[in-house]
Amino acid sequence: MKLQLKKSTLALNKGFTLIEVMVVLLIIGIMAGIIAPQILGSQEGAQLKKAAVDIQQLESALEMYKLRNNVFPTTEQTLDALVNAPTIDPIPRNFPDGGFIKRLPQDPWGNDYQLLSPGELGAIDIFSNGPDLEAGTEDDIGNWNLNEYLN
Repeated sequence: MKLQLKKSTLALNKGFTLIEVMVVLLIIGIMAGIIAPQILGSQEGAQLKKAAVDIQQLESALEMYKLRNNVFPTTEQTLDALVNAPTIDPIPRNFPDGGFIKRLPQDPWGNDYQLLSPGELGAIDIFSNGPDLEAGTEDDIGNWNLNEYLN
């Protein structure tokens, strides 16, 4: 008799009850609600910082271009002038084999960085349209506001 009672008790305790499953799901949901915003916020901050670092590197390459050629590339020549010798005026006379950089990076949102030369805010403006992908908005990241993103 005792053996039969133990077997039937074991058979009843093999699975989880609906309440136990619901409690576990509730705990997982609460943890996800707390952790997810922190992770997503970190990703956005990392994207902004990457764009700022890219712009800083492009600015340094443009300074090298100017040191060799006494002028910055024009807006029409684009940042491609750092990789390939421009074919429109002013054509650089001192272009290194392989260019000033190997390849142009894209911003974290998959778009090309932009060049205005002469710039509106400096001798040259290098910028990304930022997360909203629209030029001229507050979230644009450029060489004029790098300190906001690098600190």
